[in-house]
Amino acid sequence: MQYGVKDDVVPGTLPPLNAVASRPNILDRNGQLLATDVRTVSMYAEPYKIVDVDEAVEKLATVITDLDMKDVYSKLSEKRSKFTWIKRQLTPKQQGQILGLGIPGVGFRPEMRRFYPGGSTAAHILGYVDIDNRGVAGMERFIDLQGFSDLSAAGLTLGADLEPVTLSIDVRVQNVVHDVVLAALKNYRSKAAGAVVLDVRTGEVLAMASVPDFDPNDPAATGTDGWLNRMSNGTFEMGSTFKTFSMALALDTGKVTLNDSFDATKPLRIGGFTIRDSHGGMRRWLTVPEIFRYSSNIGTAKMVDIVGVEVQREYLTKFGLLTRMQTELPEVKSPSQPRVWKKINSITISFGHGVSTTPLQTAVAGAALVNGGLLVSPTFLPRSRAEATAAGQPVVKASTSDAIRYLFKLNGEQGSGRSADVPGFHVGGKTGTADKVVNGRYDSRLNFNAFLAAFPIDDPQYVVLTFCDEPRTGENNLTMAAQTAAPMVRDIVGRIAPMLGVEPRFGNGNMQLYPQDY
Repeated sequence: MQYGVKDDVVPGTLPPLNAVASRPNILDRNGQLLATDVRTVSMYAEPYKIVDVDEAVEKLATVITDLDMKDVYSKLSEKRSKFTWIKRQLTPKQQGQILGLGIPGVGFRPEMRRFYPGGSTAAHILGYVDIDNRGVAGMERFIDLQGFSDLSAAGLTLGADLEPVTLSIDVRVQNVVHDVVLAALKNYRSKAAGAVVLDVRTGEVLAMASVPDFDPNDPAATGTDGWLNRMSNGTFEMGSTFKTFSMALALDTGKVTLNDSFDATKPLRIGGFTIRDSHGGMRRWLTVPEIFRYSSNIGTAKMVDIVGVEVQREYLTKFGLLTRMQTELPEVKSPSQPRVWKKINSITISFGHGVSTTPLQTAVAGAALVNGGLLVSPTFLPRSRAEATAAGQPVVKASTSDAIRYLFKLNGEQGSGRSADVPGFHVGGKTGTADKVVNGRYDSRLNFNAFLAAFPIDDPQYVVLTFCDEPRTGENNLTMAAQTAAPMVRDIVGRIAPMLGVEPRFGNGNMQLYPQDY
């Protein structure tokens, strides 16, 4: 017998009335309840015992206003059937009213209904269950895939006192992140918005939200546009946030240093294509830090051109940006990339066009570039630093990580990241404003905005990535990442830093103007 009870099951094969299949509670990292089972009852009928089908259907409809009378009539008319469900998961009031009708051949069986106290707050992380309490999506599905569904099918969870499943999520941080992305959806009139908070040392996801979303207590009624988890199951061109990875790979090869300069006085022409800097650029020679601060497409392209296509592709693969991310959530989409990497592909990918990745894996790669150079796969379960270090893969030298932290700090203080600043917590990062593709062409009126941030940048403990998809903010035309995604990071960090025990420090911090190795 599979987990739960299906229609048309012979009564003799049903579980005893006092034995109900259960799921384990799901808790956050601090023991707060995220999902639990509550007892309920479902109404069934034994059609061969029904004397007057018409009367039975009419009586039931007086209590259950949304009853599909045609369907129920068909079920009750099947006299060879010994068992059929009529209505699942009734309220106690409905059960009492139906009992008062005195319909022969109608009875009730105890069942469990999954309850999510936070509603939609962590919907895409927790997922949801079906009518038979089987995991359909999210961590609920993950639990079943780990063998729970087999135990349920064998009847080993009936009436069992199951050990809870503890997640890496901090429900306090999750509430903040969910509030901020909902506000972005409304205030920027966006198509969608999302954010994630990662521990850079362990890869633990402390919070993640993607909106529109749904209420797992009633997913069918609230899903619509909210089914897609855009953080892990949606891929996007991440725009200039990708310059972070281009900088890292160029510096890590040793072919480029922070002291180098590149000619950005005029557009770059390659094979019939013209590469320009946004808003006209600086139109002068730029140092590497200036290329990052002013987000120069021309300068970034020239840096990566020195490194070469194959090395670029090798590094982006090491960063986990070109392959499917490994984590517990079943809803993970594979990135897309050109089938053949030509020079023009290499150039556009250097500044974030031509490769589509998930926001979550972009955050994970960013964490590796600020934590000393160790790529750690993301997890929604608790993980120690020792476990993460043992499982992690070195992807860049420590000196390269120092350089990226310096560039993040520079951009956070003097560049497009200033609107993410939170006094005392030293947020650094990189914005990305990517034009979206419509009918095969880039449309500058539709943007995907992202901000990849770390804090406190002198000694990063957390990475925060936010995105805002197709913001439409009216007459002020605030559609750039610095005006949408970066303020989202500011709002998140300002509220969660004290919760996480990050102590504010005022002043310029201890980071040198240039890392020693440069």
